[in-house]
Order: sequence, then structure tokens, then C-alpha cells
Amino acid sequence: MSLPNFRKFLIEKGGLSEEEFSQVEPFIKTKSVTSYEFLLKAGEVCSHSFFVEQGVLRFYALNEEGKENILQFATESWIVSDRGSVFFQEPSTYYIDAIEDTLTVVLDDAFISEVVKVNSNFRIQNEKLLQNHIRHLYKRVTLLIGATAKARYLEFVNMYPDIMLRVPQWMIASYLGITPESLSRVRKALANENFKP
Repeated sequence: MSLPNFRKFLIEKGGLSEEEFSQVEPFIKTKSVTSYEFLLKAGEVCSHSFFVEQGVLRFYALNEEGKENILQFATESWIVSDRGSVFFQEPSTYYIDAIEDTLTVVLDDAFISEVVKVNSNFRIQNEKLLQNHIRHLYKRVTLLIGATAKARYLEFVNMYPDIMLRVPQWMIASYLGITPESLSRVRKALANENFKP
């Protein structure tokens, strides 16, 4: 099984050596989903995280009118999960589905335990990744509350430089908390300033 992105992730971010990666490789589980297939639906308990080896996922909730509010996109080498549901074993209020055909690595407790057996420092590295995720969420909330649509869009381009042609514009607008029309105006204004994402 060839998983170059996951291998690079465990070695560079997880602190594993090549030999240690070879030791945990037999315990790796993958899951493939086709475009718009769900990995998680509201009401289900999320029991693990998903590392994106190839493809694009989105993590979102539905409001009372059934409108999608996208909280996160996950492209290659990103991890997505309803961490609250995983930790507290409570039904999720979120959805995770694929925007394009996607190959994921399933990160569950059993796999994490195997990695920690071969490299005890992985638990510390995993904690750092979690704290970094929380830091990004705080920044995102701050942007949604107080930043202009232009500032939100520029941060989006910075965070997801490879996603612009892979997801529909209305999804980007949903992520930014603006209408598609507002997104078009922002992009037009930036184009007039010779901005190129």
C-alpha cells in the first residue's frame, strides 16, 4: 500500500523514523469514499479521525433552515474529525463528506496505541497537533466575528492555496460566512488590485 502523504506526515510531524513507520504500516487502515459520500452524519458517534491521503473532504453543520455551514475543508495531509464526539462518545451534530473521490487513513485509538508502542514521543507530537488545530479554530472564530469579507477570503487563500479550483464557489462562501454574491464582489475587487491567489 503506497501512502506517501501519510508516511511523510508520521515521519515529519509525528517524529517516527523510517524503521518505526515500517513497524506500524501493517496496522494502517484506509477508507475510500466517492464524491458526496459521507464519512460521518449528524446523530452518529464519531469514533476516529480521518487523514486525507488524496482528495478533499468537508466538515459542516446544517442550520435550522437546512443551510450548510462549512467549518473546515481537508485536502491532502489534513486531518478532520468531530473531536468532541470522539472524546465524549456523544452523537455528532456535524457531517463529513467527500467533495471529490477521496482516500483516507483511519486514525483510531487502536492505531494510535500501536504508534505509541514504537515511539512513545508520538503522543506528545499528537497533542501538539491537536493544540495547533484548536489555535486555528480560535483564529477562524475571530475572523468570522470581526473581520471583513476581504480579510476572511485572504486568510482562506493562505490556508487553502490548492483548493480554489477543487470546490464550488458557494462552498467557499459558506466557509467564509458570506453569500456567493459577496464572494464574487470580493474576488472582483481583488482582481482589480491585481491580486492572484
